[in-house]
Amino acid sequence: MTTTDLHALTGAYALHALPDDERAAFERHLAGCSSCAREVAEFTATAVRLALAASVPPRPALRERVLHRIGTVRQLPPGTAPLHRVRRAAPRGRGAARWALAACLAAAVGLGGTAVWQYERARDARHDAARAERQAEEVAGVLAAPDARSRSVRVAGGAGTLVVSASRDRAVFMASGMVRPPSGRVYQLWFDDGGTMRSAGLMDPGRTTQAVLMRGAVDGASGVGITVEPAGGSRQPTTTPVALLGMPA
Repeated sequence: MTTTDLHALTGAYALHALPDDERAAFERHLAGCSSCAREVAEFTATAVRLALAASVPPRPALRERVLHRIGTVRQLPPGTAPLHRVRRAAPRGRGAARWALAACLAAAVGLGGTAVWQYERARDARHDAARAERQAEEVAGVLAAPDARSRSVRVAGGAGTLVVSASRDRAVFMASGMVRPPSGRVYQLWFDDGGTMRSAGLMDPGRTTQAVLMRGAVDGASGVGITVEPAGGSRQPTTTPVALLGMPA
């Protein structure tokens, strides 16, 4: 495959549409080609914007309908016996009354707990979706900014591209094909503030290809580093960086 052929693969690469052999060849090329890195960043930003444009916000009445229906859904525990078998096995007299009352109370508590759990799950899902959408919009804003500048590097068996927008004072790190960190470890991003490393967030250890909005403002940082840290991250780097990048000019 010629260099000209590789230059033509930026769009397909941004959409994850390349077969493994072509993807590997393009990532080797991408590490040393700033023009392709910029095109990949622009195509990625466009894809993110198209995805956001296709999303449909829920109707305002949907929440109330869901909460109303939660209280009307009948919950059956697993392995419930048929009703005719329960009747034959039911105890007699006051003992039976006490047993029935206890069963009703247990069922009421169980149903109430289930409703609360379902409501909390729905609320958490809404918050997570809103947070993910805000982050996707910020990533797209940095990648599509008129003053966005990028720099690429080989990192952990894959390719990494740093995109910085001075007007937004934010940075995005895009990774492709990186080897997953060892179990219980995570890739951590850092801003280099004149030799002092400032945490810029964690990468998803379960994904080899991702775009990460780096935490905090660029604020005059001279570069970016990536280290392998314990799950949850560290206050300061504890290992030798797997990659160091200067800020793109």
